[in-house]
Order: sequence, then C-alpha cells, then structure tokens
Amino acid sequence: MIEIVKAGERHLPEIMEIERESFSIPWSENSVRFELDSPDAICLAALVEGQVAGFALLHVIEGEGELFNIAVRSDLRGRGVGGELLSALLRTAAGSGVRKIFLEVRKSNGTAIRLYRRCGFAVCGIRKNYYEAPREDAMLMDIEFEHGYGM
Repeated sequence: MIEIVKAGERHLPEIMEIERESFSIPWSENSVRFELDSPDAICLAALVEGQVAGFALLHVIEGEGELFNIAVRSDLRGRGVGGELLSALLRTAAGSGVRKIFLEVRKSNGTAIRLYRRCGFAVCGIRKNYYEAPREDAMLMDIEFEHGYGM
C-alpha cells in the first residue's frame, strides 16, 4: 500500500538518498530543505511500509506551479508509486488554487514522459541543451486546470 503524506524534515534523509540515486546533478540538502520549509511549495512523500519510496517538489507562484523534482526509489520503480505521487500532487495543487503546472523532462526519459501524458500533461516546447551530465534537450510540458483535477 502506498501512503501519500506532506513531506517534512523527518523525510529529508531518505529524500536525499532518492535524489542522489535519481539525478546526475542532484540538489543539495539545503536546497531540498528550503523547498520543504517554503510556504510557496507543495512537497509530498510516498511511503511504502513506512519508508519513503518517492517524493515530489512543486513550487508555486501566483497560481502557477513548476514541478521541480519527482523521483521514486530505484527498487520500487514500475510499481505505481510515481503515478500515485503525481496524481496526489496534481489534486493537491488544483485544490490549492493552482491553475497551471509546467515541468522539464529529458527527451530520452520515455518512462517519465508517458507518466506525465497519462496524468494530462502535454508537450508545449523544447529547451535546447537544458541538461548536463549528459548534455540533452528538455521537453517542456504543462497542464492547465479548469475545474480541478480528476485523476
């Protein structure tokens, strides 16, 4: 069973483990902590058997959100954790008055792109050479809420 909770300081060590294993240039602990403490952020953790299985960080400014990070522990990928986490994040954001969310994703990350499309995101642009290690273009995707989020 997957439990979605508001992420906080108690989850930080496990979030940082997932961050480091998931991204070639991981965020610093201070940067993640800043988002966890920010009143302008929605930060969720997915728990499986009480352990952090994944996390999502969404920063919100004036009704628009940017999905900064979403990641799932490598041994739990492909088991629905990312979908549950993203759906909960979108419901929470829409319920908080967020009207639009955008994100960047590596063009080669087919798994993430399929998840985002399933949840209602659409491609709205390309950012050339956005990523480093390795250098790669990013797909810019967004979703707009008219009457909340129903997934």
